[in-house]
Amino acid sequence: MAEQTTSSIVIDAPAASVMEVIADFPSYPVWAKGVKTADVLGTFPDGSATEVYFELDVSPIKDEYTLAYQWDGDREVTWTLTQGKMLRALDGAYTLREVAGSSTEVTYRLALDVSIPLIGMLKRKGEKILIDTALKGLKKRVESL
Repeated sequence: MAEQTTSSIVIDAPAASVMEVIADFPSYPVWAKGVKTADVLGTFPDGSATEVYFELDVSPIKDEYTLAYQWDGDREVTWTLTQGKMLRALDGAYTLREVAGSSTEVTYRLALDVSIPLIGMLKRKGEKILIDTALKGLKKRVESL
């Protein structure tokens, strides 16, 4: 990934439980702020998603896009943009690491590029907001199940 923004959070649940929520794309509109639709377009033989179509509306980004996914068990998932209207690139990853007890540290990396001109500082700020919102939503969702 090129320039990217990274942040982490500790979730009070085992890695497998966290990855289960990450992989449950149809539930994203319930907990992932700004995600209006998340439709799985294809799956690997094990049932994990290969491609997912999203409709996102989180200021300043409103877009419809498709991401391609690669999974590494319950430790990491990476994605890359295959199609978007406003977004030109959206590469990211969730990396999970079990910590004390049955908790999991989740690290989220994100690099995005949009078709409208944005200076680097604003782009990084947008990435930071997206990451922090996603991590907080993920933590709340996992810990409430």
